[in-house]
Amino acid sequence: MNCNAKMGDKERMEDALTSQKFITGEYNNYINEAATPEVKNTLLNILAEEHRMQGEVWTEMNQRGWYPTEQAEDQKLQQEKMKFSSFCESCKG
Repeated sequence: MNCNAKMGDKERMEDALTSQKFITGEYNNYINEAATPEVKNTLLNILAEEHRMQGEVWTEMNQRGWYPTEQAEDQKLQQEKMKFSSFCESCKG
């Protein structure tokens, strides 16, 4: 790869989205290990802001056609809801 190659808008946004995904994952780990409620709440606030930024990047990429998604079929949605529902029921037992 040419190290002098310049990144275009798409590559910069892909990099930003990948970074945001990594950052939110790390904050989740930190929150799980927070020693006090105050630290946990502070990290939760930061995590919410990171998710907001991630959503903005994703929306922009999606609008530009750089992160396309397809509409889920109703039947597939219902199947997933049933799987999740049965999983939740087994956890209550």
